[in-house]
Amino acid sequence: MKNVDDLIEDAAELAERGLSKGEIADELNVSRETASWLVDRSGAQPADPDASGDAAGPTGPQDIHVDWSAIGRDSARLAHVGSAMADLLAKEGEAVDLTVGIEKAGTPLATTIARELDTDMAAYAPAKHQWDEGDLDQTGGGFSRNFAGIRGRECYVVDDTVTSGTTLAETVEAVKAEGGQPEACVVIVDKQGLDAVDGVPVYSLINVIGVGRD
Repeated sequence: MKNVDDLIEDAAELAERGLSKGEIADELNVSRETASWLVDRSGAQPADPDASGDAAGPTGPQDIHVDWSAIGRDSARLAHVGSAMADLLAKEGEAVDLTVGIEKAGTPLATTIARELDTDMAAYAPAKHQWDEGDLDQTGGGFSRNFAGIRGRECYVVDDTVTSGTTLAETVEAVKAEGGQPEACVVIVDKQGLDAVDGVPVYSLINVIGVGRD
């Protein structure tokens, strides 16, 4: 079982490999604030007193780490989970012929879902992969040209985890900007309990609900 020290070590290793803090957040399934805090504590980079990680205090930000590597490392398990996610989408939209995977982790899930629902496949790289520090509203995401186009098509949007909902909202907006129509979103784990993003319903296999006292 991983603890915070393990996550700090993982963050250091990823930072030393040259990943941005946004990519580290994606790899560890934590918020960008949490990724910044982990990297700062690891000593992989000098701590920035104005960074969101330091603002979280010595005990760190309030977040939940999701490790679904037991699914991701096995193609059969991935296919079974993708089938379950596809089942959540089956009644949404009658003319959907495209599944959009959010890179990195959402893409293999979207591949299994696209096969299950017999749709084409698209891939979106979110802006957070370019984020390292400072402005969390940085833009710069885009669709890969190696996959299907978006314009004029109804589609599903797929990711692995909802942490803040920012990436899902960004992708929905990008699909609409390209002339597509997102009919539904689906994830494995939703930390926010989202019902919808910009009017588009969000489905998840697992909802995480924090319970505590002040």
